[in-house]
Amino acid sequence: MAFRDHLGAAEHENAPVSLVHGMLNHSKASGHAMTVFNTIQECPGHRAAVNMLTRDRLCAAIGIEPEAYIDTLGWAMKHPGQPVTVAPTEAPCCEVQPDQVDLRTIPIPHHWPQDRGRYSSASIIIAEDNGIRNVSFHRQFLRDANHLVVRLVPRHLRTMVMNARAEGREVHVAIVNAPDPVVLLAAAMSFNENIDELTIAAALHEKLYGNPLQLVKLPNGVHAPADAEYVWWGRITLEDDEEGPYVDITGTVDDIRQEPVIEIDGLSHRKEPIFHALIPGEAEHKTLMGLPRAPTIKDAVNKVVTCTDVHMTEGGCGWLGAVLKIKKVNPDDGMKAIKAAFDGHKSMKMVTVVDEDIDITDPVRVEWALMTRWQPDKDTLILSNQKGSSLDPSRYDDGNTSKIGYDATIDHGVDPSGFMSVQ
Repeated sequence: MAFRDHLGAAEHENAPVSLVHGMLNHSKASGHAMTVFNTIQECPGHRAAVNMLTRDRLCAAIGIEPEAYIDTLGWAMKHPGQPVTVAPTEAPCCEVQPDQVDLRTIPIPHHWPQDRGRYSSASIIIAEDNGIRNVSFHRQFLRDANHLVVRLVPRHLRTMVMNARAEGREVHVAIVNAPDPVVLLAAAMSFNENIDELTIAAALHEKLYGNPLQLVKLPNGVHAPADAEYVWWGRITLEDDEEGPYVDITGTVDDIRQEPVIEIDGLSHRKEPIFHALIPGEAEHKTLMGLPRAPTIKDAVNKVVTCTDVHMTEGGCGWLGAVLKIKKVNPDDGMKAIKAAFDGHKSMKMVTVVDEDIDITDPVRVEWALMTRWQPDKDTLILSNQKGSSLDPSRYDDGNTSKIGYDATIDHGVDPSGFMSVQ
């Protein structure tokens, strides 16, 4: 299914809206409704969508229950599929190919006043180099008509680029906006080893929709999802430029850095395209970053204790905090789960572990478990001098942080009746 096929429940705004703060202001005024903007002042003929992929909307879009998404993603990680390649004439993303490359004609928004300018935040980067393919999210600042400055966080793509630069080479890439949501989920996953995320997306596509994920080969040799709304292709060059400031997932302003420049050689899009204009720091951003981390954490915890569910908390920005539900069998299972969770997602700063009777999506119930089952002096794990997340503005100057884990499970061997809620 295409991105636009999931917009059936969206509100349509026909009044003109500006790329500069207009979508953000409308989102706030509408209570963050899923909205398609049909008239964008600076980009005639283009539309944009916001607030599509909140947790419940995403699960509804791809046809799974919220309680099942972790196991579905986990299954795809263990059973990668194979996409199929179609000709450009069969690829909707290639329907329109402008004569000139001018990214300023695409509705890339300037959401927050604190941002450096217009940012493509929901567009994924597909890189192919030396037989390795990587698909990942890295925000892109629109510098001019055919150049972007990309914030390469220290993961596989950055390693690929640094290795190529050491040999004096550029890396060929595709930048894709608004593919099917399963592609976005796969791109947001994080693996210790190099895994082709499009094979994860292919597995999800086949399982959820019953047909293969289709790719199209672009003029620079990189493959991209054929049903995306927008595709542009080019090279991560040897040049760096300033990137940032930018309001990130924590709702705080990220730093200014020297980052690689992408030069765009060509672009194409669907007829009457719809740009995915994700608003940084809001629910859609937290969903796309946080949801794909849950199966990785669950998998890590299940190696030491039975974990039945993981919730990336809203207060933790869908990134820095999680609540785990475990089946406790041994006295130290809670502490084992905490340590394993930190290993499964090294950016996390806080982990809370609860028993099976607690609704981990309800912060009141989680706090109730803490207040009735947790003793601070024996059920708390504090780790110092740990690798921190660059998204955490409170991290130390050397990039390290402290981490904390709360074991809010009933003590092993204790009669649980006195710890059970009557409500």
